[in-house]
Amino acid sequence: MRTRLGRLPRVPVLVIAAAIVGLAFFGLPVAVLVVRALVAEGGLLAAVADPAVRQALALSLITTSISLAITVVGGTALAYALAMRALPGGRYLETIVDLPIVLPPSVAGLALLLLLGRRGALGAPLESLGLEVAFTTTAVIVAQVFVSAPFYVRSARIGFRSVGRDLVETAQVDGAGEWTLLSRVMLPLAATAIGSGIVLAWVRALGEFGATILFAGSLEGRTQTLPLLVYAAFQTSLGEAIAAAAILVLAAVVVLLVARLVRGRSAGAIDPIEIG
Repeated sequence: MRTRLGRLPRVPVLVIAAAIVGLAFFGLPVAVLVVRALVAEGGLLAAVADPAVRQALALSLITTSISLAITVVGGTALAYALAMRALPGGRYLETIVDLPIVLPPSVAGLALLLLLGRRGALGAPLESLGLEVAFTTTAVIVAQVFVSAPFYVRSARIGFRSVGRDLVETAQVDGAGEWTLLSRVMLPLAATAIGSGIVLAWVRALGEFGATILFAGSLEGRTQTLPLLVYAAFQTSLGEAIAAAAILVLAAVVVLLVARLVRGRSAGAIDPIEIG
């Protein structure tokens, strides 16, 4: 049975006014972009029918899906090891993992190029094995994982650490082994944080530009994702750039709405103002 805790405290008028200004600051630029794309002649609908746009959108969705799968599998293991202090020098390792979050994307792309490019530190060994990474679709995925995975790892790490020690100790007393503890206790209880990390990582990968253009280039049909197409179109036609950007915005909105819907259902009907 749910009980209402009471009314929320009243918010000062100045705070509400500041909140409205903040919403306008974040919402108006995107709204103007989408409206311009809708009302412009040969705008959004023409862009959707453009083979280059559809190809770039498909490439973005495919590569971000692959990069997200890699992030979730590898990132969950890394986040759990860091949360459980299973690795020596954990705090320093966390700094390394978080570093791509604060690095400029162009710096991230250059770093990847110096490591995995033909003349990079690992370029020659990879080439001897018949593997080429830079300026391929694989490079797009690598760049997306590099810049987006830290958001997932950070969120999942916080989720694992939020699990109460008493619950962990109770599970261990009841005979739960390491894998049982992870799969039956830690993962379910950290699910909300993990879901948030998945959303952050996916949206970050979807909008990735700087690291990709330096490490993978902008080759149509091969490495030109939708953000790169927006930049390329801006050089020749503002209308095409606006339309392509609007499609990217709509794709991001769909991802966010679906994620919120799934997360809301998984969390049940629990209202933060109620307890049950």
